[in-house]
Amino acid sequence: MIARYTRDEMAALWSPAARYAGWLQVELAVCEVYARRGRIPSDAVERIRRAARIDARRIDEIEATTRHDVVAFLAQLEEAIGADSRFVHLGLTSSDVVDTALALQLQRAADLVLQGLERLRETLRRLALAHKETLMVGRTHGVHAEPTTFGLKAALWHAEAGRNLERLRRAKEAVRVGKISGAVGTFAHVDPDVEEEVCRELGLVPEPVSTQVVQRDRHAEFVGALALLAASLEKIALEIRNLQRTEVLEAEEPFAEGQTGSSAMPHKRNPVGAEQVCGLARLVRANALAALEDVALWHERDISHSSVERVILPDSTSLVDYMLHQMDRILAGLQVYPARMRENLDRTHGLIFSQRVLLALTERGLPRQRAYELVQRNAMRAWRERRSFHEFLAADPDVTATLSPAALGSCFDAAWYLRNVDAVYKRLGLVP
Repeated sequence: MIARYTRDEMAALWSPAARYAGWLQVELAVCEVYARRGRIPSDAVERIRRAARIDARRIDEIEATTRHDVVAFLAQLEEAIGADSRFVHLGLTSSDVVDTALALQLQRAADLVLQGLERLRETLRRLALAHKETLMVGRTHGVHAEPTTFGLKAALWHAEAGRNLERLRRAKEAVRVGKISGAVGTFAHVDPDVEEEVCRELGLVPEPVSTQVVQRDRHAEFVGALALLAASLEKIALEIRNLQRTEVLEAEEPFAEGQTGSSAMPHKRNPVGAEQVCGLARLVRANALAALEDVALWHERDISHSSVERVILPDSTSLVDYMLHQMDRILAGLQVYPARMRENLDRTHGLIFSQRVLLALTERGLPRQRAYELVQRNAMRAWRERRSFHEFLAADPDVTATLSPAALGSCFDAAWYLRNVDAVYKRLGLVP
């Protein structure tokens, strides 16, 4: 199912053809720099560039014998280029090519994810503004607490999306690193200034010190940023799932014409998109653990990280790309039900205003513990008997001895809870 929805651009980025094209890009950049330094004939570079062709099928055929993908790649290039192929891969080791090309792939993958996240953040901004004053009950521990607004939920998600943008941009920079330093990173067969120039031409920066590989704490940071982003998307999706529960039904993800919810029950409208996002977040988190396991390698390198990265890097970027697309679709078409929110707000017969009554009593001189006992006593009775909390308080002489009817009534004004919403929106830059 995931392959069906993954965007073509991200899928193509991780194809074998794209991987080999990246390797060739690195090899050609090294040839160009060598030619400028006179290490190889300048006219050979043009011939190499014209003759170089990637044949993924042929590479696979050769690799069946060599059991080494880069050797197979170079053998196929030799077939295509001919005698000038002796100038290709001079002084390099496989990881010079593979890790530097991987940095290029990760830059492009990060850009696609960032684009999706920016679109989602804009959708959240619009949702936050549209529902800035849409009153609803806030819940803690799943239990009614005090009034809030649906816009504040969306504003919180918008702010978190901004933090994810910052994290992913930092992580993109962390993996914008190449290395052309040879077998164990000592520059024994290639000079450091060659590495610097090649990386500059490719839009990368050189790893300041490497072994045979670019160090994998960089990649762990990148996958970790994706995992945090996935966790934030799950957070939004989980809230939508809870708000769509029949007993709550304050919001629903879009339900298209012709869509079905169950093979057995025609009435069902299930939050399947949000559930997908929650499920896929588990995979991205698990990949982050695998990326952390890749940091420690034997001595100057082994290849235990390589097989892992061939799975977790395409999967994590593709999954997050899909999750962003799915969540943007859900939020852009989200059905919000303010009337139901108001109905649920009144479901506890006014108990959600208990703190305002408590504070009003203490502000008028009643000891806090005594005020708490009075409010709780009436609250528990209202809950048991399913009757108006306000009426019980108004009939309690211990309460009315301190609060006038007008003062007590003002405690039950839901609009009072919105008085600082604008201040929050200003902090977030959502309103001037």
